[in-house]
Amino acid sequence: MALQSSGVTFRKILSHFPEELSLAFAYGSGVYRQAGPNSDQKNAMMDFVFTVDDPVAWHTKNLKKNRSHYSLLKFLGPKIITSIQNNYGAGVYYNSLITCDSRLIKYGVISTSILIEDLLNWNNLYIAGRLQKPVKIVAMNENVILRSALDKNLRSAVTAAFLMLPESFSEEDLFIEIAGLSYSGDFRMVVGEDKTKVLNIVKPNIAHFRELYGSILQENPQVVYKTQQGRLEIDKSPEGQFTQLMTLPKTLQQQINHIMDPPGKNRDVDETLFQVAHDPDCGDAVRLGLSAIVRRSSIRQSTKGIFTAGMKKSMIYSSLKLHKMWKGWLRKTS
Repeated sequence: MALQSSGVTFRKILSHFPEELSLAFAYGSGVYRQAGPNSDQKNAMMDFVFTVDDPVAWHTKNLKKNRSHYSLLKFLGPKIITSIQNNYGAGVYYNSLITCDSRLIKYGVISTSILIEDLLNWNNLYIAGRLQKPVKIVAMNENVILRSALDKNLRSAVTAAFLMLPESFSEEDLFIEIAGLSYSGDFRMVVGEDKTKVLNIVKPNIAHFRELYGSILQENPQVVYKTQQGRLEIDKSPEGQFTQLMTLPKTLQQQINHIMDPPGKNRDVDETLFQVAHDPDCGDAVRLGLSAIVRRSSIRQSTKGIFTAGMKKSMIYSSLKLHKMWKGWLRKTS
């Protein structure tokens, strides 16, 4: 369920920042109730992402309004900050452990064009991955291309999940698979993040996932969606799987090709996907492709975070994550 924070709380926080946002959303345990170690955190940190058309102009204004939010990188100016934002990690610049309206927040800034690329192609599956789970949209402009890309990202998430699931499964199975897409291969799931995180996200929020994906599932010609029973059946024939593989985001297709194409063959992506569609381990190939994308972007983004947050904040933030993981482990063993 959503926490009691009303839209007013989010908008008040947003009022502390420059207005030129194409999209702003809040996510995580500070917004949606989670099971496990986050369940009793009434004052959990609120996570935000701000999408901006012109990052240099936005950081220029934000450095004037909220200079203390930035690490020592503030002394390099908005152009260098934007260059670091766009060219390193997953294209997002985070300021962490900020007190705003008596709430602890973290916010990431991403360029609209880079977000659209990630939503369509899964270059990093970082912010695109966040948007495959329920989020609270706080502000959004009339950018038709962005809205279309947001929808395509959800449809791609369903397709990827279908390829990794059996012929018949429950809604919960599907939503757990979708919520786990952007954690496949994430090194933070080994160090720092609570390993039952995906289950903790999905179980209390089935209704929110249903709201996000219900109409997409009902419109999909490849699925029989029995809403009363909460069960789904999909086409697992090689033809059905090939159709699904051909609609996956470009970067995932390329990763599957890289993993499955034997050395020296240099097959086209289409050829490899045709072979994979006929392979009983088709789902494993998709999972490996996802892991390759996520592993690279999560390591780069976390390394970048040390510089954007500053060493002291990075150490505090990392210790909070490890504490959360430890609490999760104690719950399971008690």
